[in-house]
Amino acid sequence: MHADELGLDAPLVRRLITRRFPHWSALPVRRLASSGTENAMFRLGTELVVRLPRRPGAVPDLVHEGRWLPVLGPRLPVAVPEPVGTGEADEDFPWPWSVYRWLAGTSPVAGAVARPEPLAEELGLFVRALRRVAAHGAPTGYRGGPLRERDEPTRAAVAELGDRVDAGAVTELWERALAAPAHDGPPRWAHGDLSPGNVLVDGGRLGAVIDFGCAGVGDPAVDLVPAWNLLPASVRGVFREAAGADDAEWARGRGWALSVALIQLPYYWDTNPALAQNSRHVIAGILAEAGYGRPPGHSPA
Repeated sequence: MHADELGLDAPLVRRLITRRFPHWSALPVRRLASSGTENAMFRLGTELVVRLPRRPGAVPDLVHEGRWLPVLGPRLPVAVPEPVGTGEADEDFPWPWSVYRWLAGTSPVAGAVARPEPLAEELGLFVRALRRVAAHGAPTGYRGGPLRERDEPTRAAVAELGDRVDAGAVTELWERALAAPAHDGPPRWAHGDLSPGNVLVDGGRLGAVIDFGCAGVGDPAVDLVPAWNLLPASVRGVFREAAGADDAEWARGRGWALSVALIQLPYYWDTNPALAQNSRHVIAGILAEAGYGRPPGHSPA
């Protein structure tokens, strides 16, 4: 079953809330616009939000968050989702669902960040703090393995994109990332999906980080992707310093950003304009950083 067959709307959420949490049944419900592909979000009153999986593959992430957010949240310098209730599958909805505290803020748009320098520093400090959380007993992150494990799907995406990207240039840059020294330290916690849609800005400052379904331990370089999928080039150094990334890790982080963008672009080209546009933004930014597309006389760095 898919979300389209479920009738994910406010009346459904009201029925679910009335049965499972009758003390909240009088609160107004409205659906929230989102470019996310895994969950539907509904505002419940002024202090709560209801999150419903849109497909069965999203259910494990919801369970994962319920287990690990209470561990991670108190150790991080910004707000993260706080689960306050869980609903079970019933005749109206086939999967478990959750209620969280409402987090204020809006997702920033790459290329239109109002206060990039403080956001860069605060995101970097979030990444550094997450890495310091004890990893004993933690699960492997969804993107916790070596970058080389993404070689086949990344090259396949380049082939699928054809002339919609500079295949030679992105392949060369991908191979540079693969040549970077591998992570040789202990596994560290990483969010695993620091896309603009999972960052909330409030008053121009980092207000919260959401969606920890991919979080786990491994190579923390994956959390450097905001340098390319969100922040302007002028503050990448601020973010890097705050996160504490060395040269090898920075090179792997750039590789992660490029790989994610290349794989997402053909997948979302026709179905999710926001994610497709962000992927194009990342690819263009990484090419520009390396010197591709510059006037004659400049060579790739």
